[in-house]
Amino acid sequence: MSIAVVALGKIGLPLAVQFADAGHEVVGVDVNERTVATVNAGREPFPGEAHLGEKLAELVPAGRLRATTEYADAIPWADAVVVVVPLFVDDETWEPDFAWMEAATRSLAEHLSPGTLVSYETTLPVGTTRNRWKPLIEEVSGLVEGRDFHLVFSPERVLTGRVFADLRRYPKLVGGLSAEGAARAVEFYGQVLSFDERADLPRPNGVWDLGSAEAAEMAKLAETTFRDVNIALANQYAVYADKVGIDIQLVIDACNSQPYSHIHNPGIAVGGHCIPVYPRLYLSTDPDASVVRTARSFNAGMPAYVVGRAAEVMGSLEGLNVVVLGASYRGRVKETAFSGVFPTVAELRERGAKVSVHDPMFTDEELASFGWEPYHLGEPVDVAIVQADHPEYQALTPADLPGIRLLYDGRRVTDPDLWRGTPRLVIGARSDAPALGA
Repeated sequence: MSIAVVALGKIGLPLAVQFADAGHEVVGVDVNERTVATVNAGREPFPGEAHLGEKLAELVPAGRLRATTEYADAIPWADAVVVVVPLFVDDETWEPDFAWMEAATRSLAEHLSPGTLVSYETTLPVGTTRNRWKPLIEEVSGLVEGRDFHLVFSPERVLTGRVFADLRRYPKLVGGLSAEGAARAVEFYGQVLSFDERADLPRPNGVWDLGSAEAAEMAKLAETTFRDVNIALANQYAVYADKVGIDIQLVIDACNSQPYSHIHNPGIAVGGHCIPVYPRLYLSTDPDASVVRTARSFNAGMPAYVVGRAAEVMGSLEGLNVVVLGASYRGRVKETAFSGVFPTVAELRERGAKVSVHDPMFTDEELASFGWEPYHLGEPVDVAIVQADHPEYQALTPADLPGIRLLYDGRRVTDPDLWRGTPRLVIGARSDAPALGA
């Protein structure tokens, strides 16, 4: 097959590589000229994705994969078009911003040929495929969905850093606007993906037709929103545990020792492109979902809670040197999308602290580009707040943070034995140490 992949980001590029590695001819479309040039040179434009670099170095010289900035160079000859363009959510209104996706959809529709399968993999609010993309593609292309082309939704279900493994591990969900379109999608993904055997699934691992685009859209929103709600519940428990002097981790481990409980871990923030965003997409079409809304708001408030606890112990943060350890939204991932570092830094500045940021994955210049003062281990500091669970922080000691008077580990990644004699707090285990006072 000839396949076009629209947007060569951290999901789109590995997908393009997967399709090419399965023996198909793939052209990736991206508006970023540097990304296109890097891919065409057979190099990875971003670090951290397992096996991506080696596969690019093999597939690009072999002529199986190339990139372009021109839709006219990729879409007209494609048997299938897979769209992985980012969808943004307004931080204030929580409403989805379709601008980038709409521009990409118009561009691909201008060059769409009859007989093409179009699959959206970007997570969408329920009803978007049918009610927004179908009429837009028909209007621009002059083609009729279900007769001249087929439109489906098939959500990506992978984590950056392990995309190729996740593509094999998890069933590929598809939902069409017609039975024929769904059948085309099942056939397509069956040819470009292979799956691990899994005895724990209700049916064989592979491509699963969910019966409609709406069901596939909701499946992705539901599985991710579940995690946000679960984490919010864990955070609620942890805040209560702080009040009554219980170690919440002991409680969670006890609860999860039987198969009917699966409480997630509490933490300072929920970040990334998915978990903080998709509940808002769900709420955009189900505004009465009060449980989802409350959970999202509670998780969003955790950075302020942690900073408030630090201020409570110190008496005040005014004028203190405070370092936030970790700019990434999670450990081992060089990505700041919706990272807790932003609200944590903002809250610290609001309380008058002198704030710096450390992250082993970012250079000083990269940290400074966000408006932060870069911190280097060994420099004097009063308070440190662990925001990302980078493995480097597991071995952190007071000697790495000279003069430290309080460590607040928002991820429970540091070793408590290394911090004996120095005040150390974690979420959900209130310390018996007296307030230090400023």
